[in-house]
Amino acid sequence: MSTDIQITDSHCHLDFPDFDENRAEIVARAEAAGVTRMVTICTKLRQLDQVKAIAEEFPSVFFAAGTHPMSAAAEPLVSVDELIALTNHPKFVGIGETGLDYHYTADSKAIQQESLRNHIAAARETGLPLIIHSRDADDDMARILSEEHKNGAYSCVMHCFSSSAELAKAALDLGFYLSMSGIAAFPKSQELRDIFATAQIERILVETDAPYLAPPPFRGKRNEPSYSVHTAQVGAGVFNMDWPDFAAQTQQNFDRLFWKVAEYRAAA
Repeated sequence: MSTDIQITDSHCHLDFPDFDENRAEIVARAEAAGVTRMVTICTKLRQLDQVKAIAEEFPSVFFAAGTHPMSAAAEPLVSVDELIALTNHPKFVGIGETGLDYHYTADSKAIQQESLRNHIAAARETGLPLIIHSRDADDDMARILSEEHKNGAYSCVMHCFSSSAELAKAALDLGFYLSMSGIAAFPKSQELRDIFATAQIERILVETDAPYLAPPPFRGKRNEPSYSVHTAQVGAGVFNMDWPDFAAQTQQNFDRLFWKVAEYRAAA
């Protein structure tokens, strides 16, 4: 695999205990595979210091923070001002992940929706991209994203997208991005690949969601940022593109959405 081809893992969780014993090795392995940038996501603000320290330690790692919807009921409700204050850090590049998850936590949907709207307001105010997690909540997700967009435009990526064609269309119609995870590379995910194929290539990102959802040939094992290359190669096939062209296009897409990363690298 040529390391001349570069991609970005737009969503991973390098602070998780799965990586405690060999985090530096994991980052080095990603870089050697051509994954030159990683965005590690803080899902509970009480863990922010740990996530921030990882981004500060590794030049190729950036971070985002928010309250994951599955934790919305157990964590203090984050305010718009609290989220905005985080953006002062030069390597803080996105708001979230936030969103709605009714699969296991439908009983907290009201607080999830309130938390989501606060994150949207912070994304709108700062111009940083909103990072959305959505599971079994397509109707409410499409409605809230649309309602809030009418109140003022903001940018957004539907992380680890594996929802319906209807939610994909709603997000794309708002100018948002869809991110391909290892799920899109699973053999039985043809329907999902078909949904991605309806999107404009300019709206596609690649991620791992590591340590979860490792793509073939690593399915069932701990995922890591270097494996995003395997998902990206599947993505190239979805869009009938040569692998170098697909990689270059997703890099452009990432730079456009995560503009603060591009500015940081340019200034370095």
